[in-house]
Amino acid sequence: MNQQMMNFAEEKTYWIRVNKGDSSCRALADRHYSRQNPGSVNFCRPGRNLVLRTAAGDAVWVTWQGIRDDGFNAWECTIFRNESRHLSSELIKQAVEITRQYWGQLPPDGIITMVAPDKIKSKNPGYCFKKAGRKYIGRTKVNKLIILQCKD
Repeated sequence: MNQQMMNFAEEKTYWIRVNKGDSSCRALADRHYSRQNPGSVNFCRPGRNLVLRTAAGDAVWVTWQGIRDDGFNAWECTIFRNESRHLSSELIKQAVEITRQYWGQLPPDGIITMVAPDKIKSKNPGYCFKKAGRKYIGRTKVNKLIILQCKD
């Protein structure tokens, strides 16, 4: 398995880049509300995926780029699950920076994330993304998911 640790001059990153067949990421995905087929080998969408996990395997992040049918010219965080002791907002900031390092300049609509407010316990759905600088830009037509965006 090809794993790569990112090193930043100012701070240590918690993330390791792994392939989309990583078993610890798959286990985390199985516990995420968005998982459509728990136990399935595939937990990423078809298309280009950047899969990150913590060294301990207790957090996962996937950035996806593919053909969109919603009008956005954006990459998407398709899953973020944090069961680690690290602040979610810090993990999100680092994951976005690592995505930029690998994929380059953000597309015009940046990176978006969709949150299902009825599937989580928080009274402030998407709070960790908001703390990481994401902005609320609306809801999806289907399922009324909250759309959060990072453009910088």
